[in-house]
Amino acid sequence: MNEFDNLNDEERLKAENEFLKMKLMLENGARFEKSEDDAALSPQVENEFLNYIQAFERQSQNPRYIKVFDKIGRPSHFKPVSEIPDDKIKAAWETLQEYLNRYRINLDVCSPNISVRELYRFTTEELFEQEMGDMDIPGMTHGFIYDEFYPDHQYDNTRYAVEDCIAYILKKIPFDYMPCFRKEDLRLNDHYPLSEDAFKLLVNRFKEAYDTMEDIEVSDGLCTINDKACVVKGSYALTATVQNDAVNLNGDWEVYFELDEQSGYWYIWNVQIDGIHF
Repeated sequence: MNEFDNLNDEERLKAENEFLKMKLMLENGARFEKSEDDAALSPQVENEFLNYIQAFERQSQNPRYIKVFDKIGRPSHFKPVSEIPDDKIKAAWETLQEYLNRYRINLDVCSPNISVRELYRFTTEELFEQEMGDMDIPGMTHGFIYDEFYPDHQYDNTRYAVEDCIAYILKKIPFDYMPCFRKEDLRLNDHYPLSEDAFKLLVNRFKEAYDTMEDIEVSDGLCTINDKACVVKGSYALTATVQNDAVNLNGDWEVYFELDEQSGYWYIWNVQIDGIHF
């Protein structure tokens, strides 16, 4: 008699899930840690997830590659971008997107400065020739990001300067994550040279001097790139309190980047903020 004969459907599914987990652990070194969310996860959803992982691991062992153009059936009905008038380009791009999505392929873009016409051109002239993993897994989508091919350094550096540097320094939260900074010889106002730890110490000491830091406003900034050097400038304002006494802080700021030619990434090395004594 089969040991599962007396189990109902849900119990059989749970037993199958445990078997799949054991198989993934033995064959692929997977680890499954229990959490509070496990109880809310239905056996059906968990089973679909485990089968997805198993299919992915199986096909990853013998990867196959195919051009995007071949993956989508080598379509011939998409016109060259030069033949599409301005008043038709948005509709043409939406049609192209929908066609790609049928084959579970997405093209996203981060920079708001990229036009619909450029996205259509890039897709038909360049993305079609890109290779992708030829996996057949239900629910799996293959994503491309335009910015990985053509980075918008002005947009990226401005965003890093505002969100990951100035706004981060001005918020009443610990400053302990510096992904956009170089590792040594940092500068903060007149403090130089600083290690990452020394930079964090100065910023956090500034934050700890205030009970609250609220109503923070940081301008988008003006970005200038000159060869391997970049500076983003802007202004800020915030209201801080010390024992219920309000203190208004405001002024200009500058964030300096340098280009690491080996990696192609820009890293912050110098931060200047008027009106703050670190």
